[in-house]
Amino acid sequence: MDAPSKAGATRRFGLIVIGDEILSGRRQDKHMSKLIELLNERGLSLSWAKYVADDPKQITATLSASFASGDVVFSTGGIGATPDDHTRQCAALALGTKTELHPTAQELIAGRIQSMAEGDPIKADLNTPENQHRFKMGEFPIGSEIIPNPYNQIPGFRIREHHFVPGFPVMAAPMMAWCLDTHYKDLFHQENWAEQSFIVPMGIESTLTPLMERIEANFPGVKVFSLPSVGDATKGGVYAQRHIELGIKGNANLLESAWIALRTGTQELGYEIHDIT
Repeated sequence: MDAPSKAGATRRFGLIVIGDEILSGRRQDKHMSKLIELLNERGLSLSWAKYVADDPKQITATLSASFASGDVVFSTGGIGATPDDHTRQCAALALGTKTELHPTAQELIAGRIQSMAEGDPIKADLNTPENQHRFKMGEFPIGSEIIPNPYNQIPGFRIREHHFVPGFPVMAAPMMAWCLDTHYKDLFHQENWAEQSFIVPMGIESTLTPLMERIEANFPGVKVFSLPSVGDATKGGVYAQRHIELGIKGNANLLESAWIALRTGTQELGYEIHDIT
């Protein structure tokens, strides 16, 4: 069973994306942007993300570290039954246990086989080598719980606050949403999080850094961010030239005074500021 949830303010959410196809560029990762969206909708945020090749040693080392972190982690990819799918076995190895066929997963996979057979008794025979191989997708680390898959019923699994879902975004997204809504609802919207920013045309980060450091020192709980840009002629206006997007984020109740101080301090350095519309 998972450890009891910590206070929402201390929980970190992480993402591990597994697959050679992501690292080689054959496919573009869509999991991180979707998980960020799902978390933000619930008043949560993503703390870190890692991309890992289909290499058992690398996967095991990554999972060993993340299991030890105490973070809530989503892992995508590598839970099928082809030779390059190593995640299930690596998760077990990282936990010092073995995999076994989960009884509920066995039932769900058997049901999928039957539905796909469409009445063909040969395709529906669960004892054929092909169908026996499909049951490997239900072999999870001992102690795992099922994550339902509404797309094709082949489940993922969760253990030690790690949630393992397929590499296909159409399957992974609803499964990640289910995990959040089922297991972490008590963490939703615990903080009144807000973010504000403005544009500083021709801003120089080295000039603005002391101001940023002063704001964070004077207003605990507020983070200052700086996003420099070389400019984009297609956008026009202040966005066409070199600029910095300067802003603050944190609990909305803490931002008002910090916001005024950031704007005033930027103007005192001789910069114009332009509000983002």
